Amino acid sequence: MAALLLLAGLGWAALAPVHAASRDESFEIPPGTSARRLAGGHGEILPQTIRLTLGLNDVLVLKNRDAAPHIFGPTLIMPGQTFRMPFSMASTYSFLCSAHADGQLTIIVDPAPTPGWKRLRWRWNEWIGKR
Repeated sequence: MAALLLLAGLGWAALAPVHAASRDESFEIPPGTSARRLAGGHGEILPQTIRLTLGLNDVLVLKNRDAAPHIFGPTLIMPGQTFRMPFSMASTYSFLCSAHADGQLTIIVDPAPTPGWKRLRWRWNEWIGKR
């Protein structure tokens, strides 16, 4: 009976559609970031690499809480502004980013997990990542 329940659970995890409460993946540039950079500070403000998944969290949201504007790709994000960038194609993207000491940010957009082993693996990785 336990084996049957386990198989049923695995079947559901592999085939059931994946839903996300929000497709936004939000990050904040905190106050004082520009001053720390000018003073030679190198603390991590944003991750060097951000991973997104099509259909689940495929909208990057950057909130500039700093007193100075920041560059993200071709966009200048003014203090207090929020910038949203949706992605519609799985790929690896490189952007200029003034919030990083090296001036670069990489965004990896993974394809949506397809039914079967890929979806089962995705659910497993999500579950492990939240522990």
